[in-house]
Amino acid sequence: MDTQTSLTPSLTPASRWLGYAGLLPQIICVALSAIGHEYAYSALAGGFAYSAAIFSFLGGVWWGQAIASGKGGAGAYLVAVMPSLLAVSLFLPWTFGWDWPGPALLYLGALIFLSPLVDRALGFASKDFMRLRVQLSAGLGALTIALGFVADAIV
Repeated sequence: MDTQTSLTPSLTPASRWLGYAGLLPQIICVALSAIGHEYAYSALAGGFAYSAAIFSFLGGVWWGQAIASGKGGAGAYLVAVMPSLLAVSLFLPWTFGWDWPGPALLYLGALIFLSPLVDRALGFASKDFMRLRVQLSAGLGALTIALGFVADAIV
Protein backbone atom coordinates (compact mmCIF):
# COMPACT_ATOMS: atom_id res chain seq x y z
CA MET A 1 0.00 0.00 0.00
CA ASP A 2 1.26 3.50 -0.85
CA THR A 3 2.10 5.09 2.50
CA GLN A 4 1.94 8.67 1.23
CA THR A 5 -1.54 8.17 -0.28
CA SER A 6 -2.89 6.50 2.85
CA LEU A 7 -1.46 9.15 5.18
CA THR A 8 -2.30 12.18 3.03
CA PRO A 9 -5.89 13.35 3.39
CA SER A 10 -7.82 13.92 0.20
CA LEU A 11 -8.62 17.49 -0.78
CA THR A 12 -12.01 18.64 0.43
CA PRO A 13 -14.77 19.66 -1.98
CA ALA A 14 -14.46 23.21 -0.64
CA SER A 15 -10.77 23.35 -1.53
CA ARG A 16 -11.53 22.18 -5.03
CA TRP A 17 -14.45 24.56 -5.64
CA LEU A 18 -12.64 27.53 -4.18
CA GLY A 19 -9.62 26.66 -6.29
CA TYR A 20 -11.73 26.67 -9.45
CA ALA A 21 -13.46 29.86 -8.32
CA GLY A 22 -10.00 31.42 -8.24
CA LEU A 23 -10.10 31.40 -12.04
CA LEU A 24 -13.09 33.79 -12.11
CA PRO A 25 -11.13 37.04 -11.62
CA GLN A 26 -8.94 36.24 -14.61
CA ILE A 27 -11.94 35.21 -16.71
CA ILE A 28 -13.53 38.59 -15.94
CA CYS A 29 -10.32 40.44 -16.82
CA VAL A 30 -10.01 38.61 -20.14
CA ALA A 31 -13.67 39.26 -20.96
CA LEU A 32 -13.53 42.99 -20.12
CA SER A 33 -10.37 43.43 -22.15
CA ALA A 34 -11.50 41.35 -25.12
CA ILE A 35 -14.82 43.18 -25.54
CA GLY A 36 -13.11 46.56 -25.36
CA HIS A 37 -14.91 47.62 -22.18
CA GLU A 38 -14.10 51.08 -20.88
CA TYR A 39 -12.14 49.37 -18.10
CA ALA A 40 -10.13 47.23 -20.54
CA TYR A 41 -6.75 48.67 -19.57
CA SER A 42 -7.60 48.44 -15.87
CA ALA A 43 -8.57 44.82 -16.48
CA LEU A 44 -5.15 44.20 -18.04
CA ALA A 45 -3.41 45.67 -15.01
CA GLY A 46 -5.73 43.80 -12.64
CA GLY A 47 -5.18 40.55 -14.51
CA PHE A 48 -1.43 41.00 -14.26
CA ALA A 49 -1.65 41.82 -10.54
CA TYR A 50 -3.87 38.81 -9.88
CA SER A 51 -1.61 36.40 -11.76
CA ALA A 52 1.49 37.84 -10.09
CA ALA A 53 -0.12 37.42 -6.66
CA ILE A 54 -1.09 33.81 -7.38
CA PHE A 55 2.36 33.04 -8.75
CA SER A 56 3.93 34.51 -5.60
CA PHE A 57 1.48 32.46 -3.52
CA LEU A 58 2.75 29.31 -5.23
CA GLY A 59 6.23 30.12 -3.97
CA GLY A 60 4.77 30.30 -0.47
CA VAL A 61 3.15 26.90 -0.99
CA TRP A 62 6.49 25.44 -2.03
CA TRP A 63 8.19 27.03 1.00
CA GLY A 64 5.54 25.61 3.33
CA GLN A 65 5.72 22.17 1.78
CA ALA A 66 9.50 22.16 2.14
CA ILE A 67 9.22 23.05 5.82
CA ALA A 68 6.39 20.58 6.49
CA SER A 69 8.25 17.74 4.81
CA GLY A 70 11.35 18.25 6.93
CA LYS A 71 13.33 17.51 3.77
CA GLY A 72 13.63 20.98 2.27
CA GLY A 73 17.17 21.91 1.41
CA ALA A 74 18.53 25.26 0.31
CA GLY A 75 17.53 24.52 -3.29
CA ALA A 76 13.86 24.13 -2.36
CA TYR A 77 13.85 27.46 -0.54
CA LEU A 78 15.67 29.17 -3.40
CA VAL A 79 13.06 27.87 -5.85
CA ALA A 80 10.30 29.01 -3.47
CA VAL A 81 11.41 32.66 -3.53
CA MET A 82 11.74 32.79 -7.32
CA PRO A 83 8.05 33.36 -8.17
CA SER A 84 7.92 36.58 -6.15
CA LEU A 85 11.16 37.85 -7.67
CA LEU A 86 10.04 36.98 -11.19
CA ALA A 87 6.63 38.58 -10.71
CA VAL A 88 8.22 41.84 -9.53
CA SER A 89 10.72 41.79 -12.38
CA LEU A 90 7.87 41.36 -14.88
CA PHE A 91 6.22 44.46 -13.42
CA LEU A 92 9.31 46.64 -13.90
CA PRO A 93 8.76 47.38 -17.61
CA TRP A 94 5.52 49.16 -16.74
CA THR A 95 7.25 51.29 -14.13
CA PHE A 96 9.82 52.39 -16.71
CA GLY A 97 7.25 52.97 -19.47
CA TRP A 98 8.54 50.14 -21.65
CA ASP A 99 6.44 47.65 -23.62
CA TRP A 100 3.88 46.42 -21.15
CA PRO A 101 1.62 44.55 -20.27
CA GLY A 102 1.47 42.14 -23.23
CA PRO A 103 4.94 40.60 -23.01
CA ALA A 104 4.83 40.46 -19.21
CA LEU A 105 1.46 38.69 -19.29
CA LEU A 106 2.75 36.16 -21.83
CA TYR A 107 5.82 35.34 -19.71
CA LEU A 108 3.82 35.24 -16.48
CA GLY A 109 1.19 32.99 -18.05
CA ALA A 110 3.85 30.60 -19.31
CA LEU A 111 5.52 30.48 -15.89
CA ILE A 112 2.21 29.71 -14.18
CA PHE A 113 1.33 27.11 -16.81
CA LEU A 114 4.66 25.33 -16.26
CA SER A 115 4.76 25.73 -12.46
CA PRO A 116 3.46 22.21 -11.70
CA LEU A 117 6.77 20.94 -13.06
CA VAL A 118 8.39 22.58 -10.04
CA ASP A 119 5.95 20.78 -7.72
CA ARG A 120 6.84 17.52 -9.41
CA ALA A 121 10.59 18.20 -9.15
CA LEU A 122 10.32 19.14 -5.47
CA GLY A 123 8.28 15.99 -4.76
CA PHE A 124 6.43 17.33 -1.71
CA ALA A 125 2.87 17.41 -3.13
CA SER A 126 0.32 14.63 -2.80
CA LYS A 127 -1.26 13.13 -5.90
CA ASP A 128 -4.66 14.74 -5.43
CA PHE A 129 -3.06 18.12 -4.78
CA MET A 130 -0.98 17.72 -7.95
CA ARG A 131 -4.06 16.94 -10.03
CA LEU A 132 -5.71 20.14 -8.82
CA ARG A 133 -2.49 22.14 -9.28
CA VAL A 134 -2.16 21.00 -12.88
CA GLN A 135 -5.76 21.93 -13.66
CA LEU A 136 -5.64 25.34 -11.97
CA SER A 137 -2.22 26.23 -13.36
CA ALA A 138 -3.25 25.24 -16.87
CA GLY A 139 -6.39 27.35 -16.49
CA LEU A 140 -4.76 30.44 -15.01
CA GLY A 141 -1.72 30.14 -17.25
CA ALA A 142 -3.84 29.90 -20.40
CA LEU A 143 -6.09 32.79 -19.30
CA THR A 144 -3.07 34.95 -18.54
CA ILE A 145 -1.53 34.16 -21.92
CA ALA A 146 -4.87 34.99 -23.58
CA LEU A 147 -4.88 38.30 -21.69
CA GLY A 148 -1.39 38.96 -23.03
CA PHE A 149 -2.59 38.47 -26.59
CA VAL A 150 -5.57 40.75 -25.96
CA ALA A 151 -3.19 43.33 -24.48
CA ASP A 152 -1.05 43.30 -27.62
CA ALA A 153 -4.18 43.91 -29.68
CA ILE A 154 -5.50 46.87 -27.65
CA VAL A 155 -2.42 48.64 -26.26
